[in-house]
Amino acid sequence: FTEAEVYQQSFNPQAYLKEFYRMSDSTEGANVFLTQNLKSLHKIFSLDGLRGGTLIDVGCGPTIYQLLSACEHFQEIIALDYTDQNRQELEKWLRNEEGAFDWVPVVKYVCELEGDREKWAEKQEKVRKKVKQVLKCDVTKANPTGPVSLPPADCIVSTLCLEAACKDLPTFCSALRNIGTLVKPGGHLVMVTVLSETYYGFNQQVFSCLRLEKHEVEAAVEAAGFEVRLSEVQPYTVSDERTDCKGVLALVARK
Repeated sequence: FTEAEVYQQSFNPQAYLKEFYRMSDSTEGANVFLTQNLKSLHKIFSLDGLRGGTLIDVGCGPTIYQLLSACEHFQEIIALDYTDQNRQELEKWLRNEEGAFDWVPVVKYVCELEGDREKWAEKQEKVRKKVKQVLKCDVTKANPTGPVSLPPADCIVSTLCLEAACKDLPTFCSALRNIGTLVKPGGHLVMVTVLSETYYGFNQQVFSCLRLEKHEVEAAVEAAGFEVRLSEVQPYTVSDERTDCKGVLALVARK
């Protein structure tokens, strides 16, 4: 199983972004995967009660797509990732530096879901303003942000993170308990998790993924002290040599 250190040494955020998050090109698979997830997140963050002061993004990677719907409902956002170069790539975009990834087509798509494509610049600005901290985290630790201790948040979002960070189901369950401590009672956990996937690859590299089924994820979430409010699977039927993913689970649970 791909260990954390391999991510730290050889995960290339720019290649990853180019492979999976470009909106308009021939890689049909990437677009379906991305647009399905954007629709799921749009739906989730329209639900009652998914709002508040602080949102923590656990395992943000170098991406912001997972914050585009969420940023309308929270005052501040804290982004966490294990890999230094992912956090640096994210910060490059947050500071609007040259050479940062162009998220505009993705932002426009989400604005369209919200009913006004023209609000894209405003939304981009909102994300940049609301992300207050970008910190290192390790979901396998009891305090994922140690030595820093964060006050518990109103909501945590974790997309495509735990299944790549956890080598087996017990580790996954324990990681969920660990990140569960970051949210206050009555707060929410939002997850986007790939199902039946054992690998994903790009840029001539392959990374492991813990093969999960819907019922396993739900049971782990409940064992971590949450009550599942919504759990929906989008099948992934694109033939795509970059991954053996069969579906994507979008889930909301309340602590």
